[in-house]
Amino acid sequence: MKEELFVSGRDIPNIDPYLHIWHWQIPLYLYLGGLAAGILFFATYYVIKGKEKQMQTTVKWATIIAPIALVIGLGALFWDLKHKLYFWQLYTTIRFTSPMSWGAWTLMLITPMSIVWVASYMKEMIPGWDWKFGFLNKFEVWIIKNRVPFAWIMMILAVILGVYTGILLSAFNARPLWNTSILGPLFLTSGLSTGLAAIMWMSKDEHERKTLNRIDLILILVELFLIIHLFMGFMAGSAVKTEAASLFLGGEFTVSFWVFVIILGLAFPATLEALELRGFHVPAWLPPFLILFGGLVFRFVMVEAGQITRFLY
Repeated sequence: MKEELFVSGRDIPNIDPYLHIWHWQIPLYLYLGGLAAGILFFATYYVIKGKEKQMQTTVKWATIIAPIALVIGLGALFWDLKHKLYFWQLYTTIRFTSPMSWGAWTLMLITPMSIVWVASYMKEMIPGWDWKFGFLNKFEVWIIKNRVPFAWIMMILAVILGVYTGILLSAFNARPLWNTSILGPLFLTSGLSTGLAAIMWMSKDEHERKTLNRIDLILILVELFLIIHLFMGFMAGSAVKTEAASLFLGGEFTVSFWVFVIILGLAFPATLEALELRGFHVPAWLPPFLILFGGLVFRFVMVEAGQITRFLY
């Protein structure tokens, strides 16, 4: 006879000793959603500003990444679902108080719109391209004619998508690390920064890169500001908030967060971008790569650490 000792009186997989129901699919989904939101925001912004010709990669080429990232992210989210055949029920109602409802409807709108956006530039990106069906040519003409109003809608949806990736976590009141209003703007800022990094990696135009570098430096400073205030709020809060912060201040996530996110993912690339703006030679791929890597690690750390934190008193 085999004997087992239950210290807590419970033995529930993925719940004891702490919650572990969200695996790699969720942080990947949050990362790709933020990345796509950042790319689409700046693409639509420069169209609205009438700077398509000066920002060719931002407006045209980099936007190819957005629908691919969204589709892969949705695939990861679908993979994580336990009852996959019932996903359509998210679209039978709209709940304004539900972050998941906001996210589901936003993704349903912005994903096909991002595909249309890329398709509307196909003739410019690929000389000789032509649509086989006449109605597609007419639709393309209509999109080009109404590109600015289309861009306004896309930009609003991109902001909602970027904020939603953080609010999805902050809506979980039972998880002290996530239960803060800073996560929404923090994830939006991080998404905008990773989106810029992807554009900079693709861009070969020096003027475009320098313009994006300046914006990204500001975004990194804002992101660091929000992270500092996130921990200030935790340390000034209740015991469970302090305990949540301790995971990053000497706990098991200290190295992964401060080394890979703060130093390598934010501070170091910001320094390289500042040096590049001052005329120093910096490998063009290095700052964008570090920012993209840091943004990915940030989401994995936040999702994993958040599931460990809990209210016990």
